[in-house]
Amino acid sequence: MENGFVQQFEALLEKYSELLVGDSDAETKEKVKAWALYTHIAKSMPALINHWSALYPDAREEMKRMIQEIKQLNEQHRNSIKKK
Repeated sequence: MENGFVQQFEALLEKYSELLVGDSDAETKEKVKAWALYTHIAKSMPALINHWSALYPDAREEMKRMIQEIKQLNEQHRNSIKKK
């Protein structure tokens, strides 16, 4: 991939993260990236997710925690916007 594309894609991910949860630090961006990819795979290839979950139950639990965290952050962010 070209360096320009990588930088532009990172900018997209940073803005998406900021709009989704109100933060775009490196750790949050990685969580949002994992969440987005996992969600896409779950919708397009659910059998693959089932297979992966069976192979890696600890990773599945970590993903569930991450999904819950992003959901909470999103709700908090939306509520903070409503109050303004």
